[in-house]
Amino acid sequence: QEKSCHLSAALLGEDSEISQEQLYELLKYAALGKCHDAAQPSWCRIYHQSHLAGVVVVVLHEMSQLHFYRFYLQFKHLRRVFQHRFTLAPSANFPVSLYGEGTNLKPQNTPQGLTSTSSECITKNSDLQCDPIIQRYGAKKQGLTSYTLTLEEQEKHGYPIEGSPRSKGYISTECDQQRTDSSPLFGLDCEMCVTAKGNEVARVALVDARGQCLLNELVKPESRVLNYCTRFSGVTKKMLLPVKTRLSDIQTRLKKMLPHDAVLVGHSLNFDLQALEMIHPSVIDTSLLFARSEGRRFKLKFLAKAVLGKEIQCEQKLGHDPTEDARAALELAQFFIEQGPTKVAELNLEMLLTAEKLSEPSQNKAALQSQGCGFQEQLNEPPPLSKPCFLDGLQVTGQKPLLLGRQGLDSSGLCQSNLSTSNKQILQRALEDVPLSKFSIIQFTLGPEYLASHLHAGLYEKVRSKLTDMLTIYAGPFEENFCMKSVKKEFGRCGPIQSLTVVTETFQPYVCIQYQVLEAAQLAVESLNGAEVAGSCIKVQRPVTAAMLDCNVLIEELELDVENEGVIYVAGLKNSLTETDLQEEFSQLKDLETLFLPKDLQSGKHRNCCFLKFQKTQSAVDALEAINGWTMKGSELRSRNALAPGHLWRWIWQMNHSNGKQGKHIFYEKMEQLSNSEQDLRKKVKKLDHHIKKLYRSLQNNTLCVVLFPGVN
Repeated sequence: QEKSCHLSAALLGEDSEISQEQLYELLKYAALGKCHDAAQPSWCRIYHQSHLAGVVVVVLHEMSQLHFYRFYLQFKHLRRVFQHRFTLAPSANFPVSLYGEGTNLKPQNTPQGLTSTSSECITKNSDLQCDPIIQRYGAKKQGLTSYTLTLEEQEKHGYPIEGSPRSKGYISTECDQQRTDSSPLFGLDCEMCVTAKGNEVARVALVDARGQCLLNELVKPESRVLNYCTRFSGVTKKMLLPVKTRLSDIQTRLKKMLPHDAVLVGHSLNFDLQALEMIHPSVIDTSLLFARSEGRRFKLKFLAKAVLGKEIQCEQKLGHDPTEDARAALELAQFFIEQGPTKVAELNLEMLLTAEKLSEPSQNKAALQSQGCGFQEQLNEPPPLSKPCFLDGLQVTGQKPLLLGRQGLDSSGLCQSNLSTSNKQILQRALEDVPLSKFSIIQFTLGPEYLASHLHAGLYEKVRSKLTDMLTIYAGPFEENFCMKSVKKEFGRCGPIQSLTVVTETFQPYVCIQYQVLEAAQLAVESLNGAEVAGSCIKVQRPVTAAMLDCNVLIEELELDVENEGVIYVAGLKNSLTETDLQEEFSQLKDLETLFLPKDLQSGKHRNCCFLKFQKTQSAVDALEAINGWTMKGSELRSRNALAPGHLWRWIWQMNHSNGKQGKHIFYEKMEQLSNSEQDLRKKVKKLDHHIKKLYRSLQNNTLCVVLFPGVN
């Protein structure tokens, strides 16, 4: 249908991990849309949101990516229907942040309609010790150096660090002089657009301590632009057409402008420095400076209004003004330093944020007073607050979201809660109630007996062991004095090698090769079995173990996975080739949408392979035929259909570098118990997949359905 609602999310490889906040961006915009001032998600796009029939979130309680891949064949419906799949970055108290504290909450008769808990710290003028700002910085006023992030804090919050593999190739500002409390402050802000490379700078602004603009420049991205993000960046295709300035020009200018003891100030400045590909040792991040509990952060727009009394990022403007944002962040830091933590805590920002939400057009001042409480009275006598959850933000619609699950989930008053005792009962209630609700959360669980820690450790070791076997091949037999270098070169053409060892227990030598990606191992089996390598006609095979008996079935299913549709794997690339080189080389391929050149997550170096995603499946088939046998810069290319999406190979890498942290002794001690319970677990998962299938088929057209494996953390 021309006006059907649909989702666009073309993330590949390293971009396939999303944060809890990014997930909430998607759910919030889907639920509220433009009429409630919700913004399009930053990482994907929903088209024709007004045609959305509803939002359904299925939560598989305490199940994780581990369960999905251990029971990949059992999740038949889930993997065939859901075409967008992302790793959800770990976060504390995920269920609490989604739908509230739990059964200990009781609704309070407050004007806000919020809930309270006895354990919540309430900030009052007479008692500030529970305020996160006081807990972090103390009550006394200090100099600016007390508020700069330590190296550990920078690393924790994703700042580029000197010597870090992820910052390889980044430029240092070379501002290495000792900082003092009189060091100069500079406000920095960038606006980004989405390119084939990821997020790239499209505009950059720098202001000095007096707020004077030193730099406000448009920047031409290196890669092809996929989304100008005009709503936020204010940058359009037309604006960038005449621009000649490149990232390297901006890096050079910033290095010249900043004195050696400069302190950079920004709001979530880590993203700006990453996009600039620059390292700066001394930063103040206002999103962390104005501390909140549970790792949450205030938005810059709110802080500017609440602290400085300034309106920024106005709806009437086309996108954000980076100079305005840089100046606002700078002035916020100056206010904090000059006034001190106590004065900032006394502003009671959490209460102001609640009041601001209540004063939105749907609930004006008159409405508040009719409930028996004036606006000023609320500020003076704040009611108890619960820890905010995602569902708080949906209350503006006037509809209560539907929450279905087992007992012990929610009685906070935020939802229409229907508590059931079995997954079958939950499904029956969902089939009846979901069509009547615009936003529903359905939680299924395997039961506590299947989620015990020792079973989890055993599952982890089984999956790790199986994936390692799938990445491993044995080749041989070779002559006694065979050339190992020739073997490594030939098998290296199939993809990046993790390890290569000679097997000496056999009559003639064999070689054991472990690859870093599944496609490489499969390509070696398909192309080198029966080939002549190092002067010998060899056989190439995977290890023969009980767990590997269904390997071919698993490979076939992975290849047919909807997520790998239109994606091919190309190996044999020279390490010297850049993404720009490859874009040029592959530009003749029809309907090429995205090129992803994976990096080694430890060294940061490019691997000798890449993934190509095509808009049409047939174009991918044609590209496979064209590429096999291609010679690029003197190197012969090999290719096949993709098997493992980005989040899977990243996860494989993490597993292979975990050094047995899951505790193998637990695994062996509990193996018998695991084997007995895993048969039941397979049946449970298969039934769970069937429940999801029935629920999915009952949904109206244009319903956004999200299935979460939140794990235990």
